[in-house]
Amino acid sequence: MKFITTKQWDEDLWHKTRDIYNVAFGEHATKPEKIIRNMFTKGLSSLHVLMENDKVFAMALTGSMPSSSILLLDYLAVWKDLRGHGIGKEICDYIIDWARSKPQFKRILVEVECDETPENQARIHFWEKCGFQLLDDYQHCYKWGPQHYMAMVLFLKGKSATPLKGEDCLKYMATFHKESYKLG
Repeated sequence: MKFITTKQWDEDLWHKTRDIYNVAFGEHATKPEKIIRNMFTKGLSSLHVLMENDKVFAMALTGSMPSSSILLLDYLAVWKDLRGHGIGKEICDYIIDWARSKPQFKRILVEVECDETPENQARIHFWEKCGFQLLDDYQHCYKWGPQHYMAMVLFLKGKSATPLKGEDCLKYMATFHKESYKLG
């Protein structure tokens, strides 16, 4: 298996990846394809895939605002029948190593659904196994859905001297999403 990362829109690679993305997140939780294309056009996003023989096993979309030291892990998905075999952790470890190789990034953020369900608790546990930690108890609810989110962080280059607040991290994520949706 090999990892591929691209900061350029790649129609062929997206075609191979799209089904994992849509199945994992459903049509209401995903960004429309035109928005993802826009993110690439604006230089906001990277696509990471784990594949073998032209078949994609896992994918992730990461993003960052220009001149930011924060990498947002926006989406990560593994084919449903391959979950539980360490592939999600493998692609997450790859993204962490990739981010460490970029001098501008000091931390990776991920937002997690935090309503008390077994699925949400399993996701939080997955991110903790990957080295992320919940910041605090601050929860945010976006206007387009009833789910509550919390911020998790992984420090790439030592902890911040100033403590991070979940509210500030979720505001950064909301700003990133807003910029993603601005067609330009």
